[in-house]
Amino acid sequence: MTSRRRGWLVSSAVLIGVVTVGVLIRAGSTGDVARSPLPPVDFEAGVVHVHGLGVDPGDGTLFAATHSGLFRIPEEGPAVRVANREQDTMGFAITGPRQFIASGHPDRREDDVRPPLLGLIESGDAGESWERLSLHGAADFHALQAAHGKVYGYDSTSGTFMVSADRRTWDRRARLVIGSFAVSPTDPEVLLATTQRGLTRSQDGGRTFDAEPSEPRAALLAWPAALSLYVVDVDGTVRHSGDGGRTWARRGAVGATPEAMTVSVRSGGEQVYIATVEGEILLSTDGGKTFATRYKETRPSG
Repeated sequence: MTSRRRGWLVSSAVLIGVVTVGVLIRAGSTGDVARSPLPPVDFEAGVVHVHGLGVDPGDGTLFAATHSGLFRIPEEGPAVRVANREQDTMGFAITGPRQFIASGHPDRREDDVRPPLLGLIESGDAGESWERLSLHGAADFHALQAAHGKVYGYDSTSGTFMVSADRRTWDRRARLVIGSFAVSPTDPEVLLATTQRGLTRSQDGGRTFDAEPSEPRAALLAWPAALSLYVVDVDGTVRHSGDGGRTWARRGAVGATPEAMTVSVRSGGEQVYIATVEGEILLSTDGGKTFATRYKETRPSG
């Protein structure tokens, strides 16, 4: 892919993850981006360069969408690349048991798409196979969420926030550089997004955004319940809001630059998963106050 969601968050030494999206827009026109070749990818790297995390509500399986494929993360042992597919899975969301949506770039062994953009794709078998739905060859969603019977997405190629009611036709809304966004669980018109201006809020379904001055360093967002909203700052600090993001309280920290986050609501409460640039996926079972290693990628020596 042509960039790694860079921009305003980290130094040039850390050009990976879901929190940096600006370079595609600043590098040139949409056409220039579409024609650019993809750089070589280390497909043996495993669970690094994580773009998205999700927990299957059917069986609780944790999935990590990465630069070199979608991985199942077991409770113990090595991660498993789903279907041995080396698809660069960028935007990623789990919409139901074994039901996924995603975007990004194809496995070059399987698909000769030019430009190499997947648009919106869907899986009904937990990532074993994918169906093209819309914008194939025309959009690269770096962030996706399904809520209120709609799909919300940020297309990095055009710098546009978009919404679809049928997953095939899209309403193009605000144009801005977004790193991460979260839709209110109770109101389809309310969402928060991380941008170059800091945390921003939309009250009209993503048509316009206004700055939220309280959290200028927010990198990643998750909104699992009406009165429960999480952000992770660029330095790994975890904050929580119980009033829809109007006020925030510090919870804990992960001690590294975050790449992806998801919050799973299980019978025991909210489980916060955060992937970091160190090749770890961390888990908190106390609302982000403390974290333990859920998975750590083993890198070959030498």
